[in-house]
Amino acid sequence: MSDKKKRIEEKILEHELVPKHELLTREEALGVLRELGIRPEQLPWIRASDPIAKLLGAKPGDIIRIVRKSPTAGTSVAYRFVVVG
Repeated sequence: MSDKKKRIEEKILEHELVPKHELLTREEALGVLRELGIRPEQLPWIRASDPIAKLLGAKPGDIIRIVRKSPTAGTSVAYRFVVVG
């Protein structure tokens, strides 16, 4: 990958309209699932081919945390289960 393309992709993650995405470690993912009392496949899905998932290096079976700014709640946290595709 060229340096120019890499810089463009990094800027996408920093754009003000793109919420913060972070790939959870295995331990963090297990903690979230335990806290919510669910199995990973019960989370909303995101395909591994999604541009953000690709930028994060997410693989099927991983969980991504998405933190959005919310005018009513301050911040809103959501999780996505990475699936093949």
